Amino acid sequence: MLRHLALVLGALLSCLQMAAGSEALGILDQITKAGGERDASLMIYIPAGFAVLFSVYLFFRVKAVSMLKSEGASAASFDELKNCYETIQAGAKAFLWAEYQVCTVFILVFAIIVFILTSRIPTMSTTGDAYEWKWKIGGLTCASFLVGAFTSILSGYIGMMVAVFANGRTTVAALADGGAGWTAAFNVAFRSGAIMGFSNCGLALVILYGLCQIYRDVFTDVIEGRRYIQYTQLFECVSGFGLGGSAIALFGRVGGGIFTKAADVGADLSGKVIGLGDGKKLDEDSPYNPAVIADNVGDNVGDVAGMGSDLFGSLGEASCAAMLLGAAIGEISTAGWSALVYPLYISTIGICACLVMHFVATDIWPVRCEEDIEKVLKVQLLGTAIIMSGIMYPVTDGFLPSTMTIDGVSRMVTSDNVYGCVLFGIWAGTIIGFITEYFTSHTYKPTRDVAKACETGAATNIIYGIALGYLSSIVPVGLIAGAVYFCLKTTGLYGVACGALGMLSTLATCLTIDVYGPISDNAGGIAEMAEFPPNVRDKTDALDAAGNTTAAIGKGFAIGSAALVSVSLTGAFVARCSFSMSPEYKLNERGVNLMSAVVFAFLIFGANIPYWFSALTMKSVGEAANSMVREVARQWAEIPGLKDTASLDFDTRAEKRAAGEKLAKPDYQRCIAIATNASLKEMIAPAALVVLSPIVVGSLFGVEAVVGLLAGAMSSSVQLAISMSNTGGAWDNAKKFTEKGGLNGWFMFRDGSNVDEDEFKRKAADYNGDDVLVVPDASGSYLPPSMPPAVMAAPMAGFAMMGAPTMSGQYMVPMTSISDG
Repeated sequence: MLRHLALVLGALLSCLQMAAGSEALGILDQITKAGGERDASLMIYIPAGFAVLFSVYLFFRVKAVSMLKSEGASAASFDELKNCYETIQAGAKAFLWAEYQVCTVFILVFAIIVFILTSRIPTMSTTGDAYEWKWKIGGLTCASFLVGAFTSILSGYIGMMVAVFANGRTTVAALADGGAGWTAAFNVAFRSGAIMGFSNCGLALVILYGLCQIYRDVFTDVIEGRRYIQYTQLFECVSGFGLGGSAIALFGRVGGGIFTKAADVGADLSGKVIGLGDGKKLDEDSPYNPAVIADNVGDNVGDVAGMGSDLFGSLGEASCAAMLLGAAIGEISTAGWSALVYPLYISTIGICACLVMHFVATDIWPVRCEEDIEKVLKVQLLGTAIIMSGIMYPVTDGFLPSTMTIDGVSRMVTSDNVYGCVLFGIWAGTIIGFITEYFTSHTYKPTRDVAKACETGAATNIIYGIALGYLSSIVPVGLIAGAVYFCLKTTGLYGVACGALGMLSTLATCLTIDVYGPISDNAGGIAEMAEFPPNVRDKTDALDAAGNTTAAIGKGFAIGSAALVSVSLTGAFVARCSFSMSPEYKLNERGVNLMSAVVFAFLIFGANIPYWFSALTMKSVGEAANSMVREVARQWAEIPGLKDTASLDFDTRAEKRAAGEKLAKPDYQRCIAIATNASLKEMIAPAALVVLSPIVVGSLFGVEAVVGLLAGAMSSSVQLAISMSNTGGAWDNAKKFTEKGGLNGWFMFRDGSNVDEDEFKRKAADYNGDDVLVVPDASGSYLPPSMPPAVMAAPMAGFAMMGAPTMSGQYMVPMTSISDG
């Protein structure tokens, strides 16, 4: 503890020295420049461990919300709430069990491939065998791959279970009247999201750093009293951790996305397009819609477990890439262990910043009305970015060497340049979040224009929505391109990796606000199914509308960070291949010729892969949704009394129950099974495309072809993903805007009847146009789970890097002499 306090005081004193213009060596420099492992361990284990403990504390805060009968709703409503809550929980567990069985088989099979690829090492011999087998290297890389994969599974499982644990409690919290109800409901959903955010970040850093420490001892040799650590080999083996996380993210996002949107589209179309006959419609969250439980399970499957694994993979791959690239910088290796693991400090400082801002949202400036929700969430993003910007300067200055020589950068690189890359990443991610909010929130003009476009039907609305998505990608793509240019120009690939970590530094907050959305959506669905009072649904709908925006913000961070991670991994792939090449052929020195026939050809082919990937996932969602709609129609036709019961209002159903009459209930499990089977079956082809394409291309056409493939895939996938994500989010919120009466009286009402002007105005005031938005909203549901880069570009580069030794020829790893403090 004293050592930790010394670090904090040293950082403050260093800031004061800088402000005073002193050139004396700062206390933080004196403490940390020695390169001691103890300093690094304090910087990583304390914040990461506290994050895990804080998530446990938050769990008990959420658990304290009772789901027993209270004032504001009937006993029958509470009984139905408990039934819905337990059914959603059972469905979520059933899907995760089925999905993780498939994932386990995949990672065990692919672990063998990783083991073989990374064990076959090129030699420098010109007369003997071109390759040699180093089973130790392959075994350690395989082990880190398995650790990363199972940690990712654990992170997704924790998030999923917390989400389904909190949804009913959010509904109950919303029963309170006035500002107390808004505060309670928001805090339950927000704290539940924070459990996922802090536990995910804490577990990732504790396990990754622990793995680094174990491998550090494995790769340490003592020769004539001096310690030699093979840092490059160490971090190449550790890089399997990030690849394992990305492999699970691939299945979580694709499989979970197919489940989520098949159920969502099926529930919506069944109730509002097919309906009950005689023009009667049924809300997607009605307890008599057979697809409603599958829809609520799906909200958690894709946007909680899937997104958690996705961002876990991005964090793992960015951290591993940055440490691997840092090991190739002589000054960082000489500075010692505390400088080498500097990339992990970015994430641990981020945890501290997110922790401070969490209490701002729940205690200092809580939500007291609907208008406060988006303000509080915006303050979260802005506040964490400001805190990170201030703290990272003394940390970067204290732990990194003052000057460094980096391949690809013509001048001497300073620690200030690295700080600039982290700063660029932090603010690029924050601005992308705000741009996403502007285009997807119905508070602002773009989404309201999309809603107004349905005046002349669904077709014009779809045109507006697609245009909004394309337009919304301009600024984010510009920021990502600017980040890549700035980082490469000033600090090389190491700067790009640090920029990606800067963008992910607020991950705990991003995951919090991302998971908060599905919890609020589930809470609204449960309120509808349990037939709670309308004021409860008003609160949960407002929370959910903000949640749609925060989900899009989370996807924006995932896209931006995945783009930077894929650039750094592509660079690491080139550097790793270049180790064994003759000097005149080294790609990291002479570059890759864009006009080479093979590079240009695979650049074009790579640009098409995101469309191929998206086509597979979108078709899968469509087929699964068709099956879901047919199943719902079958149940309404074949289950006696179900359609009649669904047509009754709440009071009539309550009277029948009070009289002892048994009402028909849908078969929820059948719809859950359809979504589960479809997602598990259909996720294989997209996953195989991502895993196999770089390996096959590299084996058949060489390293330069893989570089073209990765560059093409990354460049097109970023723009495609941003536009798809924001279009889907805008359509969803445009529908919510019309449902709450935002456009009542704006539409010209046309029903073919002759009415006078007063009657016309009355009908127009009652008509909100939400029925027209059912088709665009359903179409938009297909888009977010199909967005490619966060689950595609970075894993492609990661799989390519694993196969680099086999693709390149000869290979040599230098040893670095250090003296540890």
